[in-house]
Amino acid sequence: MVIDGAGGKGTWGKLLDTDVESHIDRNDPNYDSGEEPYQLVGATISDPLDDYKKAVASIIEEYFSTGDVEVAASDLRELGSSEYHPYFIKRLVSMAMDRHDKEKEMASVLLSALYADVISPDQIRDGFVILLESADDLAVDILDAVDILALFVARAVVDDILPPAFLTRAKKTLPAASKGFQVIQTAEKSYLSAPHHAELVERRWGGSTHITVEEVKKKIADLLREYVESGDAFEACRCIRELGVSFFHHEVVKRALVLAMEIRTAEPLILKLLKEAAEEGLISSSQMAKGFARLEESLDDLALDIPSARNLFQSIVPVAISEGWLDASFMKSLGEDGRVQQEDEKVKRYKEEVVTIIHEYFLSDDIPELIRSLEDLGAPEFNPIFLKKVITLAMDRKNREKEMASVLLSALHIEIFSTEDIVNGFVMLLESAEDTALDILDASNELALFLARAVIDDVLAPLNLEEISSKLPPNCSGSETVRVARSLIAARHAGERLLRCWGGGTGWAVEDAKDKIMKLLEEYESGGVVSEACQCIRDLGMPFFNHEVVKKALVMAMEKKNDRMLDLLQECFSEGLITTNQMTKGFTRIKDGLDDLALDIPNAKEKFTFYVEYARKKGWLLPAFGSCVADASPLPAVAT
Repeated sequence: MVIDGAGGKGTWGKLLDTDVESHIDRNDPNYDSGEEPYQLVGATISDPLDDYKKAVASIIEEYFSTGDVEVAASDLRELGSSEYHPYFIKRLVSMAMDRHDKEKEMASVLLSALYADVISPDQIRDGFVILLESADDLAVDILDAVDILALFVARAVVDDILPPAFLTRAKKTLPAASKGFQVIQTAEKSYLSAPHHAELVERRWGGSTHITVEEVKKKIADLLREYVESGDAFEACRCIRELGVSFFHHEVVKRALVLAMEIRTAEPLILKLLKEAAEEGLISSSQMAKGFARLEESLDDLALDIPSARNLFQSIVPVAISEGWLDASFMKSLGEDGRVQQEDEKVKRYKEEVVTIIHEYFLSDDIPELIRSLEDLGAPEFNPIFLKKVITLAMDRKNREKEMASVLLSALHIEIFSTEDIVNGFVMLLESAEDTALDILDASNELALFLARAVIDDVLAPLNLEEISSKLPPNCSGSETVRVARSLIAARHAGERLLRCWGGGTGWAVEDAKDKIMKLLEEYESGGVVSEACQCIRDLGMPFFNHEVVKKALVMAMEKKNDRMLDLLQECFSEGLITTNQMTKGFTRIKDGLDDLALDIPNAKEKFTFYVEYARKKGWLLPAFGSCVADASPLPAVAT
């Protein structure tokens, strides 16, 4: 019996028997080609990302062969698919990592050139995130992948295409045991925290294809002056193009406009050059607007050398817009009649005055003279503006001026600035941090150092950093700077390091001064001469720190039960060696620490009450100094 009609001789076979092979004889007279089995041909579905990766690999190979930044940028633009640009960054860096220093340098230069004009800042950050996430895989094939990638990250920070805050954010997202986390740590510790790190990082791969920001600025200034002399706009555009820094063309715009203001006869030539550069696409509309915006922000400083700077700027802007080489959106920052909104005249005058005062201070290092000059201005409501100005000017100078600025903050806080003034000044600085970074390469890191140093110097309390953060817009670069400052303060031996953050000097001398003050007071107490003690205080050369003399003298008087120290303070006051402000600050510090003092000196409050009354009679203290221990009974009078 055959089941399902299958298998027997003379049967048709099992229904839908797919195992039976079909044999078609092409020589059969009844052969029909339509009976041939269909052959399915698999069509490959194109993946746009794969296509993009193959295309950029060719662009990168060609760039490594020719070194032509403009061609690479043009090819990448023509490729389109801008949403995949983070993968271009990963491919460029990973290919360079496995090659010589020449290609590594070329890769960094290309990233700087593409930044903002071809690849957006967000895409640059995303590209480096992808690199960090794939660091474990890269390390399998590249022996020193962690160190090389750390150098790429550090170079990107130095070249201003990655914000320093990127490091903090990246560490939060990477597993602590990953190679990517090690990359960030290496970048921070080995490359970005070393003295002169920017120069070292820029030259690490030989620097043969890269010029520093300062060198670029000089080349721009030279080519503009040559253009003013020759009038050859074609040659000037060629020189701008040869610089190969399209991401830095805003500097060309700014310097060109300043030159037009300095040399009035050159204005038509300058405007002609900017117009031609814009029309041929050499200077992009975003770079043009950025150059105008940067000049507008610096008009107050520029007016010190060119009094008519603001009026000249106001006349150039409408011309540029009407001729079509400055975007009309720039008018949003102007008044309806085309004039830049005028600041309050008093604020403008104040800024002009304090710039002169600060420059004189950097030359003379005379803190008392600077304080007198500020008091003469009689505008304490603008103290935050002064703080912003002094730190901004110091950041653009050498470590000596940065150290002087930090020391000055200590003195101002003691003498005439309130904590609120200091907080508001730092808020103003941090709000404009992104603009500052256009001119100052390492602005974010330096602001973090100034903040951390202010805490170490007791100018700010750690809680003030929270207050500063709360006054800043969320997720702004300034908030990241505050976070960096907190991490600096929290590090081991932070005090020692931050006191030397600008190369040592006065910051470290503060700690040394405390020891010297203690020794000179002990010598005086054990039988020394008042005049010699005063001379020792004078020799310290730190008048802004004399409140420490007052504080330690009063504590020693309480401990030794010997009021001889009051004679020394009287002599210091009579000679003008210790000012009323410094006296008041010293007494205030004792007042703030009375509870702790009373643990070691049971009658500290009674003693202090007497010292306050004595100081008031002698005129040492400011009238605003409040009563400290109202219920304490005064001690017997001390002979004067």
